[in-house]
Amino acid sequence: MLSSYRKNQGKVEMDQLREQNQKESTDSKDSKRLSGHIIPHILNLYGSSATPRDFEIYAPNATFEDPLMCAHGVNQIKSAFYSVSKVFSESKIVDYSIEENVVAPGKGEVLIDNKQHYKFLGKDLDVISLIKLRIEEGKVVRHEDWWDKKPLWNRDTVKLPLVGRVLEMTRRGSMLATHVMMGFGKDPSL
Repeated sequence: MLSSYRKNQGKVEMDQLREQNQKESTDSKDSKRLSGHIIPHILNLYGSSATPRDFEIYAPNATFEDPLMCAHGVNQIKSAFYSVSKVFSESKIVDYSIEENVVAPGKGEVLIDNKQHYKFLGKDLDVISLIKLRIEEGKVVRHEDWWDKKPLWNRDTVKLPLVGRVLEMTRRGSMLATHVMMGFGKDPSL
């Protein structure tokens, strides 16, 4: 009887391990599929070659934030990325690696460790960056670009919360000015 119990217990443990491995494999495939869908659009955004279709990766209420601006909603995100070609004669991600983390069912995080290249007034400018994408139900809900891989300064990350709040307001003001200049996220004519 004890031998039969051990056999059944061993079978249950093996079934549990097999089920866990299948779940991890499925999660990994879903995550890989997710970044495989998103990365080409991100490369277009940073390469000043974005089309309206590239912004379909974002949820309607998504946010984008870098050290210069903070955008709320897809139209402001469009303004932020469409403005890149107005400032830089050349822009692109030249090197990158991807890390993906499943946080919960339907939720994940994609980290893109990268090197961005820009040309400004004829001079080359290279930026090391960490792009953090929070994904929910297949859509980007939060997009952060950490220059020099340093967290964005805000009321939670600086010693004086008031200074962080001023920095947040400055980024919002910069975004709103950009949004107005870029026609409120209007897609350019092709």
